[in-house]
Amino acid sequence: MKANNKIEVLAPCGSFDALTAAVRSGADAVYIGLQSFSARAYADNFGGETLKEAVRYCRLHGVKVHTAVNTLVSDDEIEKALAAAQEAYSAGVDAFIVQDWGLARLIKKACPDAELHASTQMTVHTPFAARFLYENGFDRVVLAREMSKKEIEEVVKSSPVETEVFVHGALCMCVSGQCYLSAMLGGRSGNRGRCAQPCRLPFSVKGGTGHDLSLKDNCTIGKLSELSNIGVSSAKIEGRMKRPEYVAAAVSACRTAVDTGNADKKEIDRLRSVFSRSGFTDGYYTANLGRDMFGTRSKDDVTSATDKLLSQIRTEYKDERRDRAADITLTVKRGEAVHITVSCGDVFAEAFGSEPEEALKVALTSEKAEQQLCKTGGTAFYPQNVKAEIDDGLTLPMSAINALRREAFDKLSEKLSEPPKREQVSVTLEKPVPHRRSGSLSIRASFSDCDIPDVFRECELVFVPLFSELEDIIGLKEKRFNVGVKVPRVIFGREEAVKERLSNLKDAGITDVWCGNIGTAALAVSLGMSVHGGFSLNVFNTHSLSFLQKSGLADCEVSMELTAGKINSLGGTIKRGMIGYGHLPLMIMRNCPNKNGHGCKACGGKSVITDRKGNNFTLMCDGGCTELLNGDVLIMSDKLDDLSGADFITLSFTYESHSERERIFGMYKNREKPSGKLTRGLYYRGVE
Repeated sequence: MKANNKIEVLAPCGSFDALTAAVRSGADAVYIGLQSFSARAYADNFGGETLKEAVRYCRLHGVKVHTAVNTLVSDDEIEKALAAAQEAYSAGVDAFIVQDWGLARLIKKACPDAELHASTQMTVHTPFAARFLYENGFDRVVLAREMSKKEIEEVVKSSPVETEVFVHGALCMCVSGQCYLSAMLGGRSGNRGRCAQPCRLPFSVKGGTGHDLSLKDNCTIGKLSELSNIGVSSAKIEGRMKRPEYVAAAVSACRTAVDTGNADKKEIDRLRSVFSRSGFTDGYYTANLGRDMFGTRSKDDVTSATDKLLSQIRTEYKDERRDRAADITLTVKRGEAVHITVSCGDVFAEAFGSEPEEALKVALTSEKAEQQLCKTGGTAFYPQNVKAEIDDGLTLPMSAINALRREAFDKLSEKLSEPPKREQVSVTLEKPVPHRRSGSLSIRASFSDCDIPDVFRECELVFVPLFSELEDIIGLKEKRFNVGVKVPRVIFGREEAVKERLSNLKDAGITDVWCGNIGTAALAVSLGMSVHGGFSLNVFNTHSLSFLQKSGLADCEVSMELTAGKINSLGGTIKRGMIGYGHLPLMIMRNCPNKNGHGCKACGGKSVITDRKGNNFTLMCDGGCTELLNGDVLIMSDKLDDLSGADFITLSFTYESHSERERIFGMYKNREKPSGKLTRGLYYRGVE
């Protein structure tokens, strides 16, 4: 989309009532979930006849329908997920929002005429990621919520791919697609559409409010003209779990801002009354992070959504929206059947009546007939060019004109509502043959610094932070460590710095790179480096592994939400691994919880946050983002025989001492049984 084009208003619809509210309030497009494989599994969602009816209603009004099929799917689910997408494709949806790499690849093959949109769960936040997705068949990327205006602009300028930006609604504390908190604490995966929102419960840092993982709702409706001028294609409202009145209020506020160039303060205030968490924030967009961004759902927030207010909003969208311009022509000729033609763009319909009669007293005039033809209330149409061609001296009952008008518009509505005729491509899904490694299970290690005990020279690879001192990295290579570097999972605004550092490392002979984001992985591949995909690429099935292999990755860790059994059943030929030890990263955040507390001065890059039960979680900061680590440590040293489908395991060290690191390596080398408090992660219990 080129700058200065009017930005699309995209509305969330978790039910048919919400969809009606969105369309009648002026949405240009809606996004809905299917009854399965949607990242909002607890919304009503759409399927069968409800899905068809929803698409027909939107097509009548010229509103596009984007369909979320944006969960991770396992090998035994992918056939059903593809079938659900094909059903939606037949119903006439315009686009699919997808997170899973393998499913995206299959949908592109099976539904070639639909657009493919990269879900925000793909964590797209850099120019290289946007270009990579465009080159791989994506028409649009939904950008990470945490991006600033400058970062959004850089992505828009970098690629022809359309961009979609969240302009209103809830903010997750964690970067989307990178949260494992709900999965680890309760087995309900956010990546599978079943987040239990534990972050909204009390979590406390020193000096904080007690809800230090809870942010206010995002609101950048006042920036819509700016976003449009930047060249952003779509302004996305969050909220498929919200009531229809919220959808209507949010769409109305966005519509006003787009059409007039300015946000209406009264509409924003009304939207705040309908739903907010201590008000709104635009902190990410304005790059103004800190305590002002934090908030919770207070009693005042709840009671502000009065019955009177909600009733007023419902009144505004109770009637059909007349948003389709129609040309109407009535022909009344002596000796011929009365004829009416209605058209909307290139689509037209017509209806015929009986012959007119000779007027005994008052003849029908063009003016009178045209007045009657303009009565299109209750339909989606408003009269544009209206013409009545009537021979002199003829008469026709008003009831006959009304009946013909209704019949013609019914036919026009039917034509406009019809889904496009599309060809579906048959895609054969063969059951994957489980991959088995050749030889013994390899051990790799990842470190938060360059303090690596000598015993780790035995590792297949050891990774240290990308921005470690260059001489320290080279020194490890000189000490005969098989050293590589680990690129931060999210690198907001730092892509050029990452590219420069990787180039310098390559010149120094360091060519192995761990990448947990598709943008950095594609960048490293383009530089000719050996790229090792991280767990945060969220590989959940064989097709995703194949996609990453085709994209140039040497190997890849699979999702830590997969069970050991599902990992062992994965097919394909690319080497795959899994996290075998560590305090698992449950969140990665751009706005650190400490900014809601005592701030950064006393942090030192490591601090603690405590939940309502008294459990402590470590916060680790790299200066760009903060990771929340699980308090219980994952240990699999005595379970390695259960991992027949893995080629390697990665031992992830964060704040362990030098001697502790050495001891842990010995446990894995000797396959010792651990003692004390630990976790097996999700490798045996799995996720919903």
